[in-house]
Amino acid sequence: MLLKTSLRSFFAHKGRMALSLIAVVLSVAFVSGTLVFSNTATGTFDKLFAATASDLSVQPPKPSDDEMQQAAVKPPTVPVALEQRVAGLPGVKRAVGQVLVENAVLIDPATNKLVGPTTGAPTLLGNWIDTPSNPVKITSGRTPSGPTELVLDADTAKKAKLGLGAALRVENPIGRQDFTIVGIATFTTTNPGAALGFLDTPTAQRTLLGEQAFTTVEAYGDGSRGDDRLKADALAGLGTGYQVKTAAEQKADRSEQVGKGLGFMKYAMLGFAFVSAIVGAFLIVNTFSMLVAQRTREIGLLRAIGGSRRQVNRSVLVEALILGVLGSTLGVAAGLGVAVGLIKLMTAVGMDLEAADLRIGPDVFVAGYALGIVVTLAAAWLPARRASRISPMAALRDHGTPAESRGNLVRTVLGLLLTAGGGAVLVLGAGVEKAATGGRYLGLGVVLTLVGFVVLGPLLASAVVRVLGALLPALFGPSGRLAQRNAMRNPRRTGATAAALMIGLALVIASAVFSSSAVTSTSAQIDKSVGADYIVSGGRTAITPEMMDAVKRTQGIDHITIQRSFFSAKVRLSDGQQAKTHLSAVPPAFFGTDFRPTVDSGAVDSLQRGSLAIGAAFAKDHGLKVGDQVTVDYGQGRTQALPVGAVLGKGELFGDGSFVAMDTMEKAVPAAEQPPVWTFFAKASSGADVERTLTALEDGLKEYPQLTIKDRAGYKELAQSQINTLLYLIYGLVALSITVAVLGVVNTLALSVVERTREIGLLRAIGLSRRQLRRMIRLESVVIAVFGAVLGTGLGLAWGVTAQRVLRDQGLGTLSVPTVTVAVTLVASVLIGLFAALVPAFRAGRMNVLAAIATD
Repeated sequence: MLLKTSLRSFFAHKGRMALSLIAVVLSVAFVSGTLVFSNTATGTFDKLFAATASDLSVQPPKPSDDEMQQAAVKPPTVPVALEQRVAGLPGVKRAVGQVLVENAVLIDPATNKLVGPTTGAPTLLGNWIDTPSNPVKITSGRTPSGPTELVLDADTAKKAKLGLGAALRVENPIGRQDFTIVGIATFTTTNPGAALGFLDTPTAQRTLLGEQAFTTVEAYGDGSRGDDRLKADALAGLGTGYQVKTAAEQKADRSEQVGKGLGFMKYAMLGFAFVSAIVGAFLIVNTFSMLVAQRTREIGLLRAIGGSRRQVNRSVLVEALILGVLGSTLGVAAGLGVAVGLIKLMTAVGMDLEAADLRIGPDVFVAGYALGIVVTLAAAWLPARRASRISPMAALRDHGTPAESRGNLVRTVLGLLLTAGGGAVLVLGAGVEKAATGGRYLGLGVVLTLVGFVVLGPLLASAVVRVLGALLPALFGPSGRLAQRNAMRNPRRTGATAAALMIGLALVIASAVFSSSAVTSTSAQIDKSVGADYIVSGGRTAITPEMMDAVKRTQGIDHITIQRSFFSAKVRLSDGQQAKTHLSAVPPAFFGTDFRPTVDSGAVDSLQRGSLAIGAAFAKDHGLKVGDQVTVDYGQGRTQALPVGAVLGKGELFGDGSFVAMDTMEKAVPAAEQPPVWTFFAKASSGADVERTLTALEDGLKEYPQLTIKDRAGYKELAQSQINTLLYLIYGLVALSITVAVLGVVNTLALSVVERTREIGLLRAIGLSRRQLRRMIRLESVVIAVFGAVLGTGLGLAWGVTAQRVLRDQGLGTLSVPTVTVAVTLVASVLIGLFAALVPAFRAGRMNVLAAIATD
């Protein structure tokens, strides 16, 4: 009986449930689509790794932190003789030496353009070996043979419009060499976007490694032993000097690396999907609250004929369950479309995935249905609880929206406590010195202030809407006065509707403040600290001496400046403790002519006398001051005792690192062990035209397309574009929650029109025109939307300003409030209100006056 009543009620009001259903569908679709995309991407890589893994891989010892930076220039290798040793192990049918590196680039010499991906997936070069785990097969031409022949994968050849006989240049830290494409190889599994080039083994060793060696030895068993047994025999026969990994271990290692890259994107998207689900919960609360209010007499009759409070409660919750199940089902189905869209997006940026390979695992259905059903039931619980409190006497009264108490003491006290507590935590977080501690305070403050504003929404609605709508009567006459009073009539409903919009806009404003502060701070630091005119970066490839020589030969260049960075250097203190630091070795001209750091104490010219410069935060954390003696450990046993000669200021370009003079470092570290140069700087000659010299510099380096060449203005634009890319991604994700919030405004107005049918008929009967009626509803919608925007702007500014203060010593030293973005947001809220009111206003204007008056 309960189920039958709930089903009849649900389908009787299905039109009023439609927008709530859409909100559930959108949230579930985003979650399920993200999971399907993630599963498909990881499944594609897993399939590739499983197909290309050997039974046993013998690899060089795992490099230490000290050796990792050298590995980018010269990959770790194993001796050629190891191939025969592995081949002689029991159970090994065949062993082959493999050369495979990621530190080379492919260049089309005809156009001087990079061939292969420039972001995301790598460019891999190695030796051609015919094994069961080869990821490609020759489909055109032949295998490479000789010092000038190369095989290129078909996907890369197609994108670069290269074919057999085309010239291709290979460049890496060892040098450059020109090749001719003699073969095109097609992937046997889905290519995730990598570019592959193959040489014969002697050429690969000479060109890619600079020695007769292999990067790994791959073994294939004869079937007499399992992989674990092969590994045990290999460890016993080869000793502990190598890493030995089974096929399963190889696959797990590679999958973990891919998972780290995809994980950030996956969890960021899921986070915003859950935000949209929370926003959708406000819509559902409003929907069921209004439906319960409109069915007061109906529920009273149910109580009068014997229905218990529990049955009424369950009846409303069953309707919510039906909504949640239906919305989740449609959402999971729509998620497949979202996944396909994400796959196409990733394909556009270089990761090749096949939509036909969609992986729909159990987690997709579990997460989708759990989100849709739990959120819907949780949102409907309060309206269901209110419905259960309707007495049988309500059947004898004229139904309508119950009057709400303006003095809800519990709500007011709780809201004020949460908001005040959250504000205090934000202030506390803005004042602490350590960014990690400030970040924790920021997170807590965001949660408390958000919940506080939601709880205080009805109280704020009465006060703020009165102010926002104060001009409406004067500007729009009776329509304006009615719109203001309608928005204030039910503060709880207005507060819940506006809160949904508030959350999305608060995220937009906070992100805008953070990004604007980051751009402004970066520009200010470059103007203040950088004296060099040009920055040349190798990206994922190291800078070679030939590149630097080309810059030196450019007309208008006075000199170049390099730095060698030890990313994992250690400083041993006087008490014997060690602390890691990012240490850069710089030439004498680095500080002064080319860079102007802020110095808290000491002097940077002391580096030329064999001292060390450290950041203020590092000095404070470890109790160091100018004159203290420390021991610098460069790695691989290379140490040097140095005095602290300067402490650099916080929040500057160089405030977090440590610096030593190049000639001081060279006394302790041989040239072969020094880290590569990834970026270098150039200074224009006195009187030279900076822009003209930049053009000459670009012309002089045009044969090195892997380099990024910027002047200071261009470097600022590059930094701004990188920040904006992240900002636009956040805007795109937040747009989902704003869309759901707009649906909430539409739904509130639509149900409000139904609820006020008789009232609208009476207004029309006493002379309110259709035009005035529609204007009234549009103005009501605008007031609600602007109310949500005002609250969102206030919250977003508080969050963004606190974030800047927390990170003030990490490079965000300048606060910048994007007034244009704030203004656009407020104007957009007016447009949102007008858009949301289109359908409800149109339906209200078409009501028959007599039929509306006669409505019960």
